[in-house]
Amino acid sequence: MSGIRIKYNAPTTLNFTLLACAILVADIFLAGSLMPLFTVGTTWQLENPFFYFTLVSHVLGHQGLAHLLGNLTLILLLGPIVEEKYGSRNLAWMMLATAFITGVLNVSFFSTGLLGASGIVFMLILLASFANVQRGEIPVSFILVAVIFLGGEILQTFSGDEVSQFAHVIGGACGSIFGFSGVFKAKKLS
Repeated sequence: MSGIRIKYNAPTTLNFTLLACAILVADIFLAGSLMPLFTVGTTWQLENPFFYFTLVSHVLGHQGLAHLLGNLTLILLLGPIVEEKYGSRNLAWMMLATAFITGVLNVSFFSTGLLGASGIVFMLILLASFANVQRGEIPVSFILVAVIFLGGEILQTFSGDEVSQFAHVIGGACGSIFGFSGVFKAKKLS
């Protein structure tokens, strides 16, 4: 029997995870001074070059270890499945697009800052429900996931907590659009 190898099986998912962890650790050592670069604000600051960065970087920032671990648990569970189906490059583009869309919509319509990868999590949740979809079919698993996760998030918007259900819903909508539209083609498996 040959030795067991460790394989870096999902580079986009794993790189995202390592980067988010590194940012939180660096922020802890810098006494919270780093997190403003990873939080999208509430006003358009077109003259500030860092503003454009925060439109996408906010998905890498987290309020603390519990927030980070809550998001990374699902990212590490679902990311490799989606990455295997769509490929590393396509997943990276989907994550970037979801981050940008949630960032732009948050600064346009909300008066609170936004940070965290929950929009990415919900994008992955909806995309994972497309894992075995055939052309011209709507999977029942997708319908149930959409109703349970997105419906729950819409109901939670009335709870008054500090969680951005908006980012969850937009992330799920992005995942649904990516899955249905075929903009990002699933890679052919041999």
